[in-house]
Amino acid sequence: MKLEPIITQAVIETPTFDLRPLRQSDAGLIDLYASDIRVAQNSETIPHPLPPGSTEAFIANAWAQDRTVDFWAIDATKTGGAEVMGLIWLERLGRDQSGLGGWVAPAFWNLGVATATVGSILVHNPQNSVTYFASVFQDNLASARVLTNAGFEYLGDAEQYCVARGANVPIWTYSRRAG
Repeated sequence: MKLEPIITQAVIETPTFDLRPLRQSDAGLIDLYASDIRVAQNSETIPHPLPPGSTEAFIANAWAQDRTVDFWAIDATKTGGAEVMGLIWLERLGRDQSGLGGWVAPAFWNLGVATATVGSILVHNPQNSVTYFASVFQDNLASARVLTNAGFEYLGDAEQYCVARGANVPIWTYSRRAG
């Protein structure tokens, strides 16, 4: 029997879902959702097609004690929902700053999941950040709306390489002060 490591990361509870550390048992759903071209093309780092074993390696990296990124599964089982609706993460950038990222599975788009998840991270501030940064591809207007509705302010345009698209893609960058 293989035991999962103890993750020193906060569980964030909301009335409808929990944001919890990743589990080995999440691999199947993460693999299913991350394999969807719509998810991969809106992410900087998810390849398409998703190589075998990459989800298991991703989860193992998320458990590393020396990690610089905390990942949470969006888990709605407490209200009869899906065990994984998507992922959200915070990357420690130094100087009390965090980079915010995430994705929601297409089955849960337009249900307010992303808005509620980002709001929960900002309220609980698990890395005690003073400033948050985030970016979205310019053709992902829904994610841009989530950020602006959460109080993120536009900083400027840039480009970011997207593995699934195999190209640099224009992005909008945003920041928000905590509190």
